[in-house]
Amino acid sequence: MNALQLQGTSDEAVPTLTDIIPAIIDGVTIAGLFLVSFAVLYWLGKSVVIGLTERALERRGFNQGLISLARSIVSALVLLGAIALAATIAGFGMVLVGLSALGGAVVLAVGFAAQDLIANFVAGIFIVKDEPFTVGDTIEWDDNRGIVRDIQLRVTRLETLDNELVTVPNSELANSVLVNSTRNGLLRVSYEFGISYDDDIERARTAIIDEAERVPGALTDPAPSVAVTDLGDSSVVLSGRLWIDPVEHRPPAARTAFVEAVKERFDAEGIDMPYPHAELAGEVTIDERTETRSA
Repeated sequence: MNALQLQGTSDEAVPTLTDIIPAIIDGVTIAGLFLVSFAVLYWLGKSVVIGLTERALERRGFNQGLISLARSIVSALVLLGAIALAATIAGFGMVLVGLSALGGAVVLAVGFAAQDLIANFVAGIFIVKDEPFTVGDTIEWDDNRGIVRDIQLRVTRLETLDNELVTVPNSELANSVLVNSTRNGLLRVSYEFGISYDDDIERARTAIIDEAERVPGALTDPAPSVAVTDLGDSSVVLSGRLWIDPVEHRPPAARTAFVEAVKERFDAEGIDMPYPHAELAGEVTIDERTETRSA
């Protein structure tokens, strides 16, 4: 009798397939409900909320940098909101409440570990607020140069003159000395040409101005100009200057065309462009000595 009782107890303790299947179905149903709810909510948020935010900012005349940053912030909020709502719909609400306390501790720990991320985020906000540059501007920083293509929460993406995409942390740009080549509308391109002391300055000035006026994108107002800036050891230095619209024409390309055209013009007219050199004056003597060895 005792053996039968033990056998019955053992059979009741082992879950049967009939007991497991409903639990599996419930789990799959909840998971499926969560995934479907998340997908629908996230799609609606991306389609409606982000679109409305962009259109509202564009109607109020905000620049593309601020719109790009707002898009990133709204995208993150939509993602978090979709997860929370989908979890509530699927019945994970109590789980979310239970994890909220743990989330506070996790946020504190992550805050110490993600100082660079936070610094880049704060720098991105100040970049949008202070507007040292906007999307489309050409900037220089730490011997680098590029055209701003996108400003995000953490990074700014730029396109170099070699058509390379560069991703720069916002904190690096915020803490660097920036040169914005396009903010003021017009940009002066200059180069210093050296001519021989025997050459005529006015003749060289005319040649430089003529070639400057032929550079693609060179403006007539302000007009190209030339000024004597230095009397060097071996040359008279003339600074040739022309103005361009940096949005329409890239400054490096205009400078290259300017220098090449002036060099060819000087060669054609026989204007000498001396390179630095030094002359030695005096005499060189050789003192020959004969040594006699005594036996």
